[in-house]
Amino acid sequence: QVQLVESGGGLVQPGGSLRLSCAASGFTFSIKAMMWYRQVPGRERELVASIGSTGTYTNYADSVKGRCTTSRDNTKNTVYLQMNSLKPEDTAVYYCSVLVSNQRYWGQGTQVTVSS
Repeated sequence: QVQLVESGGGLVQPGGSLRLSCAASGFTFSIKAMMWYRQVPGRERELVASIGSTGTYTNYADSVKGRCTTSRDNTKNTVYLQMNSLKPEDTAVYYCSVLVSNQRYWGQGTQVTVSS
């Protein structure tokens, strides 16, 4: 079965950095685009970044463009989200996601809190 496991979240001061990881299993990782979303309580889940199957194509929300970079290692079935210059408004639960056989799968999420 499809499994996505995020890690790397935590508490960081404004201006700091975090690197999130998402380990995937249960599907052919190397042929699937991967997405990163985030959600704040009471708000809709927001698409933060996406990366194509080979890693050549990436796309970012305007809110994180220039501060975040997504990458992947198809030998490790893992996708990453490097977040720099973090702001308090980046505080959210971050999820990775994949579409397999017309069904969207989500990880359990990892909390990112940006606060002094």
